[in-house]
Amino acid sequence: MKNVALAALFAACLAGPAMAQNAPAVTFDVGGKFDRSFNQAAYDGAEKFKKETGVQYAEFEVRNAAEREQSIRNLARRGASVVVAVGFNNRSAVETVAREFPNVKFTIIDSVVELPNVQSVVFREHEGSFLVGMLAAMASKSGKVGFVGGMDIPLIRKFYKGYEEGAKFANPKADVLMNMTGTTPAAFNDPTRGAELARGQFDRGVDVVYAAAGATGLGVYQAAKDAHKLAIGVDSNQDHLHPGTMLSSMIKRVDVAVYNAMIGARNGTWKAGVTVLGLKEEGVGWSLDEFNRKLVTPEMEKKVNEARAAIIAGKIKVTDVTAAR
Repeated sequence: MKNVALAALFAACLAGPAMAQNAPAVTFDVGGKFDRSFNQAAYDGAEKFKKETGVQYAEFEVRNAAEREQSIRNLARRGASVVVAVGFNNRSAVETVAREFPNVKFTIIDSVVELPNVQSVVFREHEGSFLVGMLAAMASKSGKVGFVGGMDIPLIRKFYKGYEEGAKFANPKADVLMNMTGTTPAAFNDPTRGAELARGQFDRGVDVVYAAAGATGLGVYQAAKDAHKLAIGVDSNQDHLHPGTMLSSMIKRVDVAVYNAMIGARNGTWKAGVTVLGLKEEGVGWSLDEFNRKLVTPEMEKKVNEARAAIIAGKIKVTDVTAAR
């Protein structure tokens, strides 16, 4: 009965006109395409492809682990030009299905699958996190800054380590508090818990908090607004969510990765292998716009941009805690 129910669900989600020849497909991770963070960035990239080419893409929003492999398999079976799997949680599913469909292209975001028909896109999140860590320390009046992560995994600790090093680069005496939301993918979609963790940090003296937690971060930002503290967004530019509260956002160009995969499959430039995007490639960065301009002084901006140039030049080394894995 379970398999029948899943089949019905996929049929409903993928219903509509038959997939156009050479049309791409994308499967979003837990939290959905409107999480205003990681998945939202992927959605924006897919939408850019659709707007530029006029080609409709197929999509699926994963709600639990049981749906991952079957959704990717169904998209491949329907003749997608490329199946883009958003999120490291899809690694096992992509590896399995890519072996079943050796003539279909697959792109996975945030993980590596070493197969001849798989393109893996990973980011140097620690580099972008270093920059917003600097901003946090420079903006903090208490000398205490916080970090709320989603699922406690090496990838999220990569964000944290870069943030911690950036904060201490700007202020060697900075105290950096860290909490992780959980140990399962649900940790990326729990705004209530995110708010609780942020409030706990504020009670301990934190006045700037960085969330690397997907939709869970929405609770962190609301808590910061309510407590009249500052927050830092992640993945997408989230400055507009709470102007006056959002100090900046660590932008991770998942949109570029998804767009490049789709347009590459269409024009013949798609290539298997590993692509790494950092500050040098403009794959990560920090946001400065009309929503946070008043919170970032010219001196802060100058120091962060100098650090950015130094990281690109190799003069500042930011620790990648996943490098040895």
